[in-house]
Amino acid sequence: TMPPKDVDGSCGNFNGNVDDDTTQAIFDRIGARVPATDMLFSRGASAQFTPEEKEMLQKYCSSAIVAEAKLHCVKELPADVNEVGINACIFDQCFGMNEHALQTAKQFATQEERARLGLE
Repeated sequence: TMPPKDVDGSCGNFNGNVDDDTTQAIFDRIGARVPATDMLFSRGASAQFTPEEKEMLQKYCSSAIVAEAKLHCVKELPADVNEVGINACIFDQCFGMNEHALQTAKQFATQEERARLGLE
């Protein structure tokens, strides 16, 4: 079954054109997060920001990009968003367009995560 027309969100717009489903194109169309009024699900997932993500930001995202991302996120997110939500958005801005972010993320996985994912 095909989704209804005018569907757009974090996974793309389901128009059959993968070229307009890049992270940057999605951010340009819908912003940092899908607005609550446009959610297809009864509730959204809560944002997480782990110590490993914090370390990745500090090591691999320049302070200039972090500052620009923070301005963007504060502008795009609801006024009542907490620091975790802002930091998760900044992380998305820094690494969301990076197709190789998973390789970097693997460096920061805990031993338990690495074992569970079969990376050991």
